[in-house]
Amino acid sequence: MFRHPLARPLAAVATVITVLTLGACGSSDATTDEATTAIPTQDVVSSVTADPAIRNELPAEIRAAGTLTVGTPPQPGTSQLPHGGQVNGKDVGLDVDLRNAVAKVLGVRLTVENGTFATILPAVENGKYQVGQANFGATRAREQVVDFATYLNDGQGFLAASDVVLDKATSITDVCGYTIATTPGSTFQTLLSSQVGKCAAAGKKPWTVQYFADTAPIFLGLANGKVDIYFGPTLSLKYDEKHIEGTKFLGQISSTPVGFVTAKGSPLAPALSDAVNKLIETGDYAKIFAKWDVPDTKIDRSVVNPPTTF
Repeated sequence: MFRHPLARPLAAVATVITVLTLGACGSSDATTDEATTAIPTQDVVSSVTADPAIRNELPAEIRAAGTLTVGTPPQPGTSQLPHGGQVNGKDVGLDVDLRNAVAKVLGVRLTVENGTFATILPAVENGKYQVGQANFGATRAREQVVDFATYLNDGQGFLAASDVVLDKATSITDVCGYTIATTPGSTFQTLLSSQVGKCAAAGKKPWTVQYFADTAPIFLGLANGKVDIYFGPTLSLKYDEKHIEGTKFLGQISSTPVGFVTAKGSPLAPALSDAVNKLIETGDYAKIFAKWDVPDTKIDRSVVNPPTTF
């Protein structure tokens, strides 16, 4: 009812299947060329140098160990770029370059451990990870239990299959009646759950929500008609529109500061924030965002625990 009667070209489905294949077999010979041709490879990190004053902000035990443990979700293949992915066994992406550059400013090595989106914040709270990174948006509820050191601005937006009738969505009621896919335990789930009553108030049918921990099945759903719209981070969705045939970006309804998360009251948050600001000052920060073609999500200055929008 909400899609144009003509089916999308099969090429769109093939493109999505290629993305899924890359996610499962990032190092296979059959997909290596396709995986690497569209992914920027310039080195924007190795020239970053340590700042002794910022390094001295780190707790003594971290300076002595010379390492920092970061919890982040596994991101195989390329379906979650520009934030993160893997090509030939190597981690790539905007988030990867950012954390590696911050580590160089701090003069530490990173120990990257994988957790799920839903488990990383509790693991930071209990000390399993010293830092969490998973495109976490700062919210009032989250800032009560962890600290944020911001490094970009992201939004809550909508990506649709190209044959969906809707061409623009700047209010959450614009997507009433559609089948929407998003990630569980996210700000997107919070918004959909808390605002579903707005559809009835607007005289519209409610949306139907499907939850997926990985984006690959969402893209497949967009291709085969099981999903109409993906509700996710604007930064990723704009990137997806450029790289996944058969999709269109509809717009965003809000924006949120995103940051590294640390235990509440940890001295790590100010150190991480100062490291980001050092990268902004030297121009290395801008180079990272230019590499991944998302310059409009940069921040002018990193802060600890920014004002929240919800």
